[in-house]
Amino acid sequence: MSELKTRATTRPMTGAEYLDTLRDGREVWLYGERVKDVTTHPAFRNAARMVARLYDALHDPAQEAVLTTETDTGSGGCTHKFFRASRSAQELLEARDAIAAWARIGYGWMGRSPDYKASFLGTLGSHSEYYAPYHANAQRLYQETQENVLFLNHALINPPVDRNRPPHEVKDVFVHVEKETDAGLIVSGAKVVATGSALTQRNFIGQYSTLPLQQEEFAVVFVLPMATPGLKLICRPSYELAAAVMGSPFDYPLSSRLDENDAILVLDGVLIPWENVLIYRDIEKVSNFFPASGFVNRFTFHGATRLAVKLDFIAGLFLKAIEATGSNQFRGVQAAVGEVLAWRHMFWGLTTAMATHPNPGPSGTVLPNVDYGLAYRVLATVAYPRVKQLIEEVVASGLIYVNSSALDFKTPELRPYLDKYLRGSNGYDAENRIKLMKLLWDAIGSEFGGRHELYERNYAGNHENIRMEALFTAMANGVADACKSLAERCLGEYELDGWTVPDLINPDDVNVVQRGIEAARRQRGA
Repeated sequence: MSELKTRATTRPMTGAEYLDTLRDGREVWLYGERVKDVTTHPAFRNAARMVARLYDALHDPAQEAVLTTETDTGSGGCTHKFFRASRSAQELLEARDAIAAWARIGYGWMGRSPDYKASFLGTLGSHSEYYAPYHANAQRLYQETQENVLFLNHALINPPVDRNRPPHEVKDVFVHVEKETDAGLIVSGAKVVATGSALTQRNFIGQYSTLPLQQEEFAVVFVLPMATPGLKLICRPSYELAAAVMGSPFDYPLSSRLDENDAILVLDGVLIPWENVLIYRDIEKVSNFFPASGFVNRFTFHGATRLAVKLDFIAGLFLKAIEATGSNQFRGVQAAVGEVLAWRHMFWGLTTAMATHPNPGPSGTVLPNVDYGLAYRVLATVAYPRVKQLIEEVVASGLIYVNSSALDFKTPELRPYLDKYLRGSNGYDAENRIKLMKLLWDAIGSEFGGRHELYERNYAGNHENIRMEALFTAMANGVADACKSLAERCLGEYELDGWTVPDLINPDDVNVVQRGIEAARRQRGA
């Protein structure tokens, strides 16, 4: 079935309807073969079904109050709360809770869930004039994605090819417009890394680079369906498939269902209809898109919320692990777990601050506070490796003091030895201790877990850029000047001769050093 059309009274897709939209002939390549159907291929099928859970939750009476709200498009339907522009701090808090509710379905491990790109899509209505003369396209995309809760991803980064040369000198690689036609733009080039795109319905192609654009054919931003002829995805190795081939859900409970495959997105003479174009031949707009669109405010809001949920999950595993290893009463172990919980508290606190101290947006909308969002970008890169380190130091060999496979427990010759020698403390039998440790290892130590550390380190941008942008934003919005002003006020309250303010008393009457110097001077004078 093709993408769902806007209905008279709209509603989001169900999980089954979402899966049906993926059966569209898209060109996905893995291990030298074209994938016929991502919903049935063992490299993608369970990840697709985890996304389907998100859509089914929108129709669950027990969850719809937290997840959904009325559309603001006049359709009379409902949508996920983060797909609609927020107009108050309360609405931002409710959007945060909707993001968190979806994140809990994937235990915090789905960084590219459909609401991730709602960070951008939810601004298109209020910010539509930024995209003039293509502002009508922005308005229509806001309506379509909100009413159907469409699943988009993005591909923004140029391949790291010939980095010593400007983009226009790497024309054979970087995305650019080859020609204009009455039907639209013919575009070629590649982008990385299109995380999760094999399971999305459309992709957003934009530009994020430290190299300035110099030629207008590279200044293009657009959206295209994943089944567009000429669009190809070249996927990295599949953790889901590896888990299925070499293990079981018991052995790889996260890898087996939550692998958001990263891919190289190739455009080979692709036609982009004019109605899918958002920016074209405007170098300034393309270059300023991130701060001007509201995306930074909202994607950091989504990212901080998702990471907070992920740390809830990891903290829970850590607490259970120290019970299983019998170390939960050790002082150093308790300190380590307390630190993990402190990181968890901080990220939840940042999301609350982002919502309750919003920045004004256009047309009466509000955006999550960008200063706290930029703090999340920096601190996440510190927190996640630190949490991983604490678990490795505390749980230590318990993470690898495990048997090879669930099959071992089904082997009569081995089962008595496993039950005897692999059991834990505090009532953990062998099967439940191994089940727990394999889950914790999949979270931090498997190839899936290692990729997630890399992901959290680089999720919000280059490790230097995220720090520099925190500085440049503070310089632009007055925060840096306010900090300097506070320091300057203190500097202005004293000088060489003492206090310059009337309410403080100079120490002339008690300063022994000063008296001694004055006495010595008098003695020399005598």
